[in-house]
Amino acid sequence: METGKRERQSAESGSYAFAGATWTPSPRLARIRSPSQSTWLSSLAYSESFHHGFGGRRRFVAQLSLPPLPEPQLLRLRPTSLRTQDISYLLTGVFRNLYTAEVIGEEVSSNLIKARGSEDARHEEFVDQLQQIRELYKQRLDEVEMLERHIIQARARALAEKERAMHQAKVQFLEPFIKMPPVKTIFRWCVDNELLRKHHLICPNDYYSDTVPFCSAPKGVSVPGYSKPTFSSEKRSIPKKELTKKPACRKMSSQSAEETDYTMDSLTWDSSFKAKLRSRAAIKKTGLPKNKNWMNHLRVPQRQLERLQLARMESRNRFLRNPRFFPPNTPLGGKSLLFPPKKPARIGAFQDGELEESCADTPVFLAKPSIGFFTDYIGPVYEMVISLQNTTSTSRHLRVLPPSTPYFALGLGMFPGEGGMVAPGMTCQYIVQFFPDCLGDFDDFILVETQSAHTLLIPLQARRPPPVLTLSPVLDCGYCLIGGMKITRFICKNVGFSVGKFCIMPKKSWPPPSFRAVVTIGFVEQPPFGILPSVFELVPGQAVFVEVLFLPTSLGKAEQTFVIVCDNCQIKELVTTGVGQLVALDLIYISGEKSQPEPGELTDLTAQYFIRFEPENLQSTASKLLIIRNATHVELAFHWQIMKPNLQSLMPGETYSTDSIKYHPDRETAFCITPKMGVLSPHTDHEFILSFSPQEPRDFHSVLQMVLEEVPEPVSLDLENSKDPSYCMDDVIVLEIEVKGSVEPFQVLLEPYALIIPGENYIGINVKKNFKMWNNSKSTIRYTWGKISDCHIIEVEPCTGTIEPSEVEDFELNFTGGVPGPTSQNLLCEIKDSPTPVVLHIEAAFKGPALVIDVSALQFGLLRLGQKATKFIQIRNLSQLPATWAMKESQVSLQERQEGVSPFDIEPSSGQVQPLGECRVSITLEARHCQRLQTVLELEVVDGAWSHLPVYAEVQEPYVYLQSSQVEVPNLYLGVPTKMAITLINGTLLPTRFHWGKLLGLQADVCTVKVSPRRGTLGPSEERQLSLELTAHTLEAVTDLALPCDVSGMREPLVLGISGKPRGLQVAIGVSKEDSDDSTELWPGHPETLHLDFGSAVPLWTRVNRRLFLTNCSPIQTPFTLEFEYFGSPVNSLSQKPSPPDMPPALLKTARMRELLAKREQWEFMESMLSHGKGAAFFPHLSQGVLGAHQKLSIDLTACANMWGEYWDSLICTVGGLPPAVIPVRMAVVGCPISSQRTTYYTTDQTQREPIIRFGTRVSGGDPVTRILRLNNSSPCDIRLDWETYTPEDREDRLLELLVFYGPPFPLRDHAGNDLLYPETPESSGSFWSPSPSESESSREATPSAEGSSSAGAPQKIISVILRGHEGVPSDHLFSISPKQVVVPAGGNSTIHISFTPVVLGPGVLHKVECVGYALGFLSLDDEVERELPGRRRRLQDFAMGPMRLDLHGYVRPAQLSVDWDYGGSMVFRQQASDLIPEQPCAGVLSELVTTRHLKLTNTTEIPHYFWLLVSKPFSISQDGASRSHRALGWKQEGEEIAARGKQLVLHPQENMLVNVSFSLSLELLSYQKLPADQMLPGVDIQQSPSGEKQMVFTQNLLLEYSNQTSQVVPLRAVVAVPELQLSTSWVDFGPCFVNQGRAREVYLMNLSGCRSYWAVLTGQQEPDRDPVAFKVSPSSGLLEARPVNAPPTSVTLQVSFTARSCELYESTLVVEGVLGEKPCTLRLRGRGSYDERHASPQHQL
Repeated sequence: METGKRERQSAESGSYAFAGATWTPSPRLARIRSPSQSTWLSSLAYSESFHHGFGGRRRFVAQLSLPPLPEPQLLRLRPTSLRTQDISYLLTGVFRNLYTAEVIGEEVSSNLIKARGSEDARHEEFVDQLQQIRELYKQRLDEVEMLERHIIQARARALAEKERAMHQAKVQFLEPFIKMPPVKTIFRWCVDNELLRKHHLICPNDYYSDTVPFCSAPKGVSVPGYSKPTFSSEKRSIPKKELTKKPACRKMSSQSAEETDYTMDSLTWDSSFKAKLRSRAAIKKTGLPKNKNWMNHLRVPQRQLERLQLARMESRNRFLRNPRFFPPNTPLGGKSLLFPPKKPARIGAFQDGELEESCADTPVFLAKPSIGFFTDYIGPVYEMVISLQNTTSTSRHLRVLPPSTPYFALGLGMFPGEGGMVAPGMTCQYIVQFFPDCLGDFDDFILVETQSAHTLLIPLQARRPPPVLTLSPVLDCGYCLIGGMKITRFICKNVGFSVGKFCIMPKKSWPPPSFRAVVTIGFVEQPPFGILPSVFELVPGQAVFVEVLFLPTSLGKAEQTFVIVCDNCQIKELVTTGVGQLVALDLIYISGEKSQPEPGELTDLTAQYFIRFEPENLQSTASKLLIIRNATHVELAFHWQIMKPNLQSLMPGETYSTDSIKYHPDRETAFCITPKMGVLSPHTDHEFILSFSPQEPRDFHSVLQMVLEEVPEPVSLDLENSKDPSYCMDDVIVLEIEVKGSVEPFQVLLEPYALIIPGENYIGINVKKNFKMWNNSKSTIRYTWGKISDCHIIEVEPCTGTIEPSEVEDFELNFTGGVPGPTSQNLLCEIKDSPTPVVLHIEAAFKGPALVIDVSALQFGLLRLGQKATKFIQIRNLSQLPATWAMKESQVSLQERQEGVSPFDIEPSSGQVQPLGECRVSITLEARHCQRLQTVLELEVVDGAWSHLPVYAEVQEPYVYLQSSQVEVPNLYLGVPTKMAITLINGTLLPTRFHWGKLLGLQADVCTVKVSPRRGTLGPSEERQLSLELTAHTLEAVTDLALPCDVSGMREPLVLGISGKPRGLQVAIGVSKEDSDDSTELWPGHPETLHLDFGSAVPLWTRVNRRLFLTNCSPIQTPFTLEFEYFGSPVNSLSQKPSPPDMPPALLKTARMRELLAKREQWEFMESMLSHGKGAAFFPHLSQGVLGAHQKLSIDLTACANMWGEYWDSLICTVGGLPPAVIPVRMAVVGCPISSQRTTYYTTDQTQREPIIRFGTRVSGGDPVTRILRLNNSSPCDIRLDWETYTPEDREDRLLELLVFYGPPFPLRDHAGNDLLYPETPESSGSFWSPSPSESESSREATPSAEGSSSAGAPQKIISVILRGHEGVPSDHLFSISPKQVVVPAGGNSTIHISFTPVVLGPGVLHKVECVGYALGFLSLDDEVERELPGRRRRLQDFAMGPMRLDLHGYVRPAQLSVDWDYGGSMVFRQQASDLIPEQPCAGVLSELVTTRHLKLTNTTEIPHYFWLLVSKPFSISQDGASRSHRALGWKQEGEEIAARGKQLVLHPQENMLVNVSFSLSLELLSYQKLPADQMLPGVDIQQSPSGEKQMVFTQNLLLEYSNQTSQVVPLRAVVAVPELQLSTSWVDFGPCFVNQGRAREVYLMNLSGCRSYWAVLTGQQEPDRDPVAFKVSPSSGLLEARPVNAPPTSVTLQVSFTARSCELYESTLVVEGVLGEKPCTLRLRGRGSYDERHASPQHQL
């Protein structure tokens, strides 16, 4: 089908259809003619999918797959200069990451590979991948170089052969040389086609269609290509014929091809079919050699003889033949009916001359029609008849070869006679059947073989006029949004002359296996495009709309190629293009000034632009022009929505959360934008009017959102790759504009804003005042003034009107006062649409008549009861109006005094005063009762201001009284005067006299009273304090005493009552608690509840202080004494001061020295206290003295002890004549008096904790270590210690220990450690041990009594149970103490031995192990008196007493030396096996090569190490460069290690030793690589990498055997690279070779390892072995260098030659061996001798 002219698309289409180039059959489709491949063509022609209707189709938009959005890439900017030659921006835009990505060069990659060894696993993986890529890259480069070399060699051989053929052509042909290809190229035979195909290259076989012959044809004389006629020249040229020469019957070998005759039918042949005939003929005639020059090699006599014999044989068989056996148009053959007969030649011309043309070219049969042509085929079978007419005068036979394709069939021939003979001029007929499976073009031919030299060819052709479509090859869908869908319609019209069925499919689906597999009902999908319909049929003149669905998923231009296939097997490519775009809108212009939010102002979180309107008045409108540009080429439907802003305060750098974004429409907004909805034209600017029209007096804040309707959502990568993608469209907010506007009130200004009428105006007078009102608003205002008429009359003229913006209006105020006094009025002016009116503030003062009193207050002064007083006042009228007045006392004052009648008499009480006149008034007051009068007289003025006159008067009578009429004298003691204060008060303002009388009462004779002063005068309201002194001379209570006082003016005297209780001597005793000032006080008579406790856990040699408080609660002075009953210390303890040390005075003033002197003084004080040897002492710092009146005396009591136990004593306190007070004293002392340190004044204030006994760090399993410890006893008693050692144990399941003892827990032992047995007597049974408070015993324990009863009669304890906390387990294997039992004498010392035995650590322990233990020394007292003194002391022992604890600590570490290598991180020897061969190979192979490396052993511990060094072959050790005796002896045959132990070495702490470790490489070691895996010696490993490198790895351990039977392993490793040889092939087959001609082949010998190899080739026995050597190799030996790192293997070329001596099969084997034990390589050789010259080498050289 072909495309027609361009037609304009109809209105229904969104795009245009363009006519393209002529559609031609695809070369690939044209070659498909096999029956198996034509199945899908038939399925297209007769598929049911062609009968779909397009009216009811469904669109599955959601099922279309969309490609992912490409990741944005960085582009380079275009240079600003036009003259620059930089095109990097173009390359970046085209190739993107392929150009801009950083390239890891060869140097960087090699450095990374060499420096590998990082601990980062990802880096190591990256380096491995990089190394693999580099190796693959080098391999590809080698392959490219090999291919290039191979092609160059093939071209060279082809060029040499071409030159040889051209030279031969110049010699044989005398025609001038023409610059055209002289001969056929042999490049296809010189190049390896399989090698090119393996590397995906085009080979000559891909463009040569002729069949390769089975064997090469013999070379003859070839005609150059430029000498052969072309097809057009054959049609237009006349064959060269000379009629003067006689025709010949046979063709001469020297005749040119251009003199050949052709039949008339052959003129219509197609050139392609002639090429097929030539190729077929070439195949059939390959066995007939044309070059017969080999026959000329016979000798001349022999050749002549054989030719004579052939001529005789031919003459004997000559007979008369049938004319049909001769070519037509010859003398003996039948005459041709088409061409005139040839004239016979003269006799003798046959031998002398050559024929000009061939008689065999005369046609025998003529085909009618000459070409079988079929057209307008639709059905399954078509037939036609082809007649073959005999054009000669002789009956002829013929043979018809049927067509070769399955689309044509040939029926049986119909002959005019029997036997298949066709008479002259008669015809035979054949029926040709045509079976089309599609509507395409078909070509075939029929061959008719006759006696003619040329076969008659009858072409068969099937042609159908193709349909022509007006569909453009490029379907442009235009622009569409990403994720959206656009359908573009194109008109497709058939303007051809035949019906066509068409199918559209993706190009990648062509060719399909079956059209049923690719035909779809809906769209043909090839994302992002889809085409509908996929199948349609068009008759001539019919049109159909082709809909292209465009669903872009990425930004930019998208392009896909579809294939439209016609039912005539023609295809055409349709390219669909479209541009995917994203929504892009820009707000490019906003009228007015640019708006910016104020600092700190909250704005919308998502708004992109900010617009602020100027403040407007209500009902006014402001507008702004917005220009929005649609930057896309797609129409966008939009509408505006006004939302409330999302306000949130964010810190700098903080981002908002999407959950905080809310969308609420703003229903009360004052903003409006027009147009509100519409369509944005593609790539166009649009104007919008934003208006602000406030209707309420408030601030407006909204967000205008432009919403694009039905905007598709971009499809993500996951959604695109899914099998069921969804197509979603939604409204999208693309533009958010935050707008703010505020409403300002009408700016109305009053000038002045307040009217203050100065002065006072009389009521009833109209006052006028002018003022102005300015309109500073942005709009016209309408005003209406109000009116006030309640008390005053206020009006404004004009009262209503309008004022334009920035205009002013004048007004007049009329104010008429109606009420006197100042007034403040607010006159309101209503402004339309204003929420608040305008207020005019008016202040004015009005006055009526004014009366003034000449005095400000009326003072009557102090009046006695019943007295009258009169005062006068003057009233004046200051105004010009008559005033009517009245005066009276205020009713409020009367009500406060609760009086109904006023005591004032006013004359006159009322009247009228003329203007500027005056009046005199008298006021009289009568004092009726005592009071303080304060009242007000009111002067009432009609229509005027009232006046008030204050009146003051004081009416009193005499009154004196006592503040307290009864006095109780406290703290009254016998014979001690006691003073008290009494108060006498004058209750009036009148002066009054007083006088005290004598003491009255029954006890007035035993008491004495004095008052000072005794008489005097009290002033007005005076309070006088008097002193009363009472002395009691009896202990009885004073209750009947009275003291009178006479007052002038009072009818009865005042009486003061006196009482009290005299007391005697009273002393309180108190004791402090725990060194605090708090005390418990007890009065005499209750001393039994008072206790003095110095503590329950007083440490030894610790000074404990308590205080005794004596308080004299009376003013009586008395003496006192203090004394401890038993444990009292000497009285002179404090008086014994230590003598100052003999040192400079400056040193004595230092703080440290003063502190030491203070400690020394305390120590000597405690030694003085404890000098009596009782173990504890109590001392009062003040033993006697005088207790003064009301004195509180604090006396320090000190206690200390140097022996543990519980102590009891009594403190006797005697005060004056009071009975003695006995205070019980108790003190419990804890601590161990035995210490490893001497107890001095340096350690008295420190906690008695024994230092940790440290044994340091010891070697595991070493000898025990002993420490000697001296124990000092600072107590006055002999103390026995029983030692036990423990190991700490922390287990949750063991918290307590239950100990059961039979008898004493720690009995006495002798020096041998045996228990001493004592007689079971009551006296001795209780003397060995004392019970513990935690013991459970069957008998009661005797408690100490105060009477000092003995405990000898206490029951004996046989079995005791002790419960204690679990801390450790008893253990003597780690720490031990001897002796187990020791007695430390009082004040003396003893010695014990502590041993530490290092444990043996396991082999897995590498670091030092901490060993912790402790020893408990249980204290016992063997003296019973020291153990208990009834009522005074008691001392516990054994488990009841806290033991002496010694913490034991030590470290045990394994014997370990630090190993340092000379370089690297391990002891690895790397050698090559070729190191055994010296530089001069003639010197021979070394038997042994020793390599030495240094090893440094360092003792980093603090203990010496004793060790031996052991190692096995092939490793050895030496120290200081010389071999020691401790080297290993060697290996046994079984591979076991035998090491001899040499001299023991010692390495002291922090010292090092240098050891030489050697590795011996020998041929014996290299021979191990030939051992099988099951016989390989231990420590030997053969490793071979995938690249072929082979190495032997020897591993041994250097043993450091220590003296504690432990060892340390130092791994030794030796890597020996051994050569690995490999041949490029394992066999060489020379094939048939001409005898005595040598043939050579190249074989590559490669060294795969990193070691040099010395190799030699050994020739095995060949078959047959009777002939000389047929196979040879050169070279036969040599040196092959080691393979470089990261490089291909080194190789050497072996020339293997083969020379056959006879026609037999030769076989041999070559073995390549190395001198270093390499694995031999075997090469099998094979070749056969032949006398056939075709196997001879054309160059006759090796």
